[in-house]
Amino acid sequence: METPREQLTAIRPGLIGLHKTLVDSERVTYERVHGRVPSAGEFLQLVIHDSWFVWLRPISELIVRIDELLAAEADPTTGDAAAVADEARELLIPEEGGPGFATHYHEALQRDPAVVLAHAEATRVLTAPPR
Repeated sequence: METPREQLTAIRPGLIGLHKTLVDSERVTYERVHGRVPSAGEFLQLVIHDSWFVWLRPISELIVRIDELLAAEADPTTGDAAAVADEARELLIPEEGGPGFATHYHEALQRDPAVVLAHAEATRVLTAPPR
């Protein structure tokens, strides 16, 4: 049976990969509307501050929470790992016309095959039976 630390460590890479893929996909869409963003630094500022990217915050915050649990002096509890896994499973349910993240996520899945692959990888760990 995996420890809570191992569970969180297993969930993290899929979420990070999905987050990166979503950011990359959203950049393409943003640049189609607003023109090319000239530098990585300017793009990072857009991701952090522009309302176009605000929908990505729930997945960013979930990754930060995992990092905080893994960095804490005390080991994460079974409840911590279960709560994170439940939140991730719930977050990664795309919904046409749903609330904020769910709708944007649905749209990203519809327009970009890379998002579909990243979604599959992230959810694979979340739906795997406990070891």
